[in-house]
Amino acid sequence: MWIWQHTDWPTFQWDKNVIDPLIRKTRLNQGVLLGKMTSQAQEQKETTLDTLLANIIHSSAIEGEKLNAFSVRSSLATKLGLTEKQPFPTTVQTDGLAEIMLDAVNNLDVPLTLERILHWHDRLFPADYTLFNPVVGGRLRGDTPMQVVSGRIDKPVVHFEAPGRNILDNELAQFIDWFNSTKEDSSLDPLLRAAITHLWFVTLHPLDDGNGRITRLLTDLALAQAEQQSVRFYAMSVGIMANRKSYYEILEQTQKGDLDITPWLSWFFNTLNETFDGVLQEIERTVFKTHFWRTVDNTQLAKEQVKVLNQMLDGDFADGINTSQYHKAAKVSKPTATRHLAALVEKRCLVKSGAGRSTRYLLLK
Repeated sequence: MWIWQHTDWPTFQWDKNVIDPLIRKTRLNQGVLLGKMTSQAQEQKETTLDTLLANIIHSSAIEGEKLNAFSVRSSLATKLGLTEKQPFPTTVQTDGLAEIMLDAVNNLDVPLTLERILHWHDRLFPADYTLFNPVVGGRLRGDTPMQVVSGRIDKPVVHFEAPGRNILDNELAQFIDWFNSTKEDSSLDPLLRAAITHLWFVTLHPLDDGNGRITRLLTDLALAQAEQQSVRFYAMSVGIMANRKSYYEILEQTQKGDLDITPWLSWFFNTLNETFDGVLQEIERTVFKTHFWRTVDNTQLAKEQVKVLNQMLDGDFADGINTSQYHKAAKVSKPTATRHLAALVEKRCLVKSGAGRSTRYLLLK
């Protein structure tokens, strides 16, 4: 029995003793992230561009589709009113992806409708999208049973089967009504609402293709409604991509289970918190890098030294760098590498640790 076949579907249940602490942790991380980003107001537009780009690229990558990041970035920049030094040619598809991403994170007070969902789908699959996957955009799936399968053709493994086409319209109407009515429902935590939105819509699987990407857009919309602005500074699709195997496993487990969705909610919030942690670490690296170059006169350094220092500041060589690694990264001889590293220690850019073959050079904190 699939989850949607239970009599009480979709009356989801969960263990508050498990989920409430996760929600509190998520709220705390969300507030820390928003506070740090607000203090860097001048960088917010570029950060928003990078975040939305990462969301689009990774959401497609989860489904195995590789997009041209430069083209998507140019489409987003145009929609955001940003001027690029070297704009890249865009396509109907990348313009469409930029449009629906911004619709999801900007138009928070526009009610969700079936027409809006199908418009997203139409922009996701423009005419002549691909000869090998002739998906018709902007249309619900047909009467053929919607199954998620793997394995051999003669011995398929059915991981999930969605509600039949004969009940799909009513199921979608119920989901859309719930989504709109719970937007201002103080009894349902908005972050919890986002997690339920993801599970519910992907379980309905109402489209021939693109269900995952539309699901993640709806999740972004729900998160944006919950947070107003911080969703523009992180991309949950990056976290899902990093945990893709467990993502599909927890979905299958939940969709084959009963209406207690505690494991799914735990996975969702843990992944969201991992995403926050990644962004906060990146912010800390950026702040440290900015402070570092304020205290170091890079005009007194060789270009190879500047290059390697920037790599270290960006997170490479987290355990420090040795002479051999510097020689390869800077493309200089080993004697030159030794001299460069000694000079960086003298200029208080690096600190030397260990001795002999264990010698490493770390950024001076």
